[in-house]
Amino acid sequence: MNRLKGIFLVITGAVFWGIGGTVSKKLFQQYQIDVDWLVTIRLLIAGFLLLTVQFFRNERSQILGVWKTRRIAIHLIIFGLLGMLSVQYTYMASIKHGNAAVATLLQYLAPVMIIVYLIFRKQTVLTRRDLMTVCLALLGCFFLLTNGSISQLSVPTLAIIWGILSGIALAFYTLYAIPLLAKYDSLVIVGWAMIIGGFALSFIHPPWLMDSKSLTLEAYLYLVFVIIFGTMIAFWFYVESLQSLSPKESSLLGSIEPLAAVLTTVFWLKEPFGFIQWVGTACIIGMILLLALKKESSSRTSQSPNSGEPLNVS
Repeated sequence: MNRLKGIFLVITGAVFWGIGGTVSKKLFQQYQIDVDWLVTIRLLIAGFLLLTVQFFRNERSQILGVWKTRRIAIHLIIFGLLGMLSVQYTYMASIKHGNAAVATLLQYLAPVMIIVYLIFRKQTVLTRRDLMTVCLALLGCFFLLTNGSISQLSVPTLAIIWGILSGIALAFYTLYAIPLLAKYDSLVIVGWAMIIGGFALSFIHPPWLMDSKSLTLEAYLYLVFVIIFGTMIAFWFYVESLQSLSPKESSLLGSIEPLAAVLTTVFWLKEPFGFIQWVGTACIIGMILLLALKKESSSRTSQSPNSGEPLNVS
């Protein structure tokens, strides 16, 4: 029963993550919600809720304990600003200029970027599996972004730029978080990082500056889904799934996220998606599965967004 519960939790969390991006696109498209405002409010509320969940767990002392050491505190602030805030903002900007499907798939290039980085730093060697992973990612991106036509892109240029930046930001986020996660629970680190990122962005777009009169009840429900289900509950469920599943199993099941983003983008928002783009999507999901099936020991060295510690923040 515990194993079934874990499978249910990780699949539900991954689906919420994927759908959350599509719902965000709906808010941008139909209600002209500002990206800065949405990222600010999403980070602040979700971060506070994650710390609240941690408060009712066994290690509540970690919530304030993470600030007692100056070196750890500085590390956490940098992680919140250059890791959490950058990956959240670039991901949402890619969705706004394109769609959730492309943004999510481009963000999932982060593991390939980590592999390349570690090879250049001579911290790992290029294996046949790594080469296959890179080839699948490049081929998938080509098909996804061009729909098979070399002469023109099928995705807006800004969406591609923000999506690639999101992948780079997630690669930094994943690597930079490792020392923090070795000492503190992931709910504490990610919760504080969200609050730090949201607080910093509040100086650019204060969360209270919003034309609430232009929002309908439907828009508020979408906002609740993005913040509560697509962020806080999705992450919490993923963490809880690790109580009964191995990190490898959770990361493998978590690869449902980009599929959920693609399906909801195509069938709910009616975004055009060509056959070749579906082939590209299959290549990238294949790349994710290839990484997830690696031995747990190696996956901790070159983590994918959803492998090892639950770091995904889509």
